[in-house]
Amino acid sequence: MIVAIDGPAASGKSTTAQGVAKKLGFLYLDTGAMYRAVTLAVLEAGVKPSDEAGVETVLGEVTLSFELEDLSTQILLNAKDVSGPIRGLEVTRNVSAVSALLVVREKMVAIQRQIGGGQDSVVEGRDIGTVVFPRAEFKFYVTADYETRAARRQWDLKQLGIERSLQVIVEDLKRRDIKDSQREHSPLTKPEDAIEIDTTKLTIQEQINTIVDSVKSESE
Repeated sequence: MIVAIDGPAASGKSTTAQGVAKKLGFLYLDTGAMYRAVTLAVLEAGVKPSDEAGVETVLGEVTLSFELEDLSTQILLNAKDVSGPIRGLEVTRNVSAVSALLVVREKMVAIQRQIGGGQDSVVEGRDIGTVVFPRAEFKFYVTADYETRAARRQWDLKQLGIERSLQVIVEDLKRRDIKDSQREHSPLTKPEDAIEIDTTKLTIQEQINTIVDSVKSESE
């Protein structure tokens, strides 16, 4: 069974998806972390995101995997835990450009289908219900207003020791949304058959319970 959770950046989908996976006993697959890990590899190699040939070369040398540690899913880039570094500002600023490349998306989608297709999974991203798993049994589209999303992103950045104003983050999110929704390959789109959940006024636990209750009621 696949539970697909899509939505824009900082909408709360990652934390929600991880909580849903724990409650259902499913694998949690963070596809956004995969694109961020590839972006980190590209930046560390000194390759510009606009250099498609260079990105493809880096991509050929990359291995990605997930492991569960203390009930938290860690992403490994070439066997190294990069769960923290992928959340940095440089990766955030460049991930849209890297993930927009067809060669990157094709490889990531293949890996996602391989990992998630073999077991019950909660998969979150921006094109899960439309491209990666269009036949997913359950589809949700998680969103929130810009101020709420910015506050969530600000909190994440503070955990990394990074201070940024809410207004700056709001503008960053708006630019990110435009890039993600207007890119040529696999743009951010709400699946027609997805249940939309506005998390602006919901706690994380309420978000998790909303999805878990929906899945359980439909599965009975």
